[in-house]
Amino acid sequence: QVQLLESGGGVVQAGDSLRLSCASSRRTFSRDAMAWFRQAPGKDREFVAVISRTNSPYYADSVKGRFTVSRDNDKRTAYLQMNNLEPTDTAVYSCAARDTILTAPYYVRVDDYRYWGQGTQVTVSS
Repeated sequence: QVQLLESGGGVVQAGDSLRLSCASSRRTFSRDAMAWFRQAPGKDREFVAVISRTNSPYYADSVKGRFTVSRDNDKRTAYLQMNNLEPTDTAVYSCAARDTILTAPYYVRVDDYRYWGQGTQVTVSS
């Protein structure tokens, strides 16, 4: 059974930083697109960032310039470095994975992903 396990969430103040980690059990991790989504209370889950199997990142406009997505294939782990956090970033952050081909586009929809972690809470106070 595939497992994605997030860690690194917490309670911080506006302007602070956090780094989320997503450890994958998939042996094909190096061929996966790894994405981060978030869901705030009362809102739909929304795309945050994705890193392709070729290590190319893509971000939602709301986090561009503040968040950085990365991956370590040897550790089968994806990361989301979040800087200059704002109260509007408060949400449960989940990582997601799917297998891809080399020429795949960026996958940004919830329905694009088959595998999901349980999520980690990020709370940013003003």
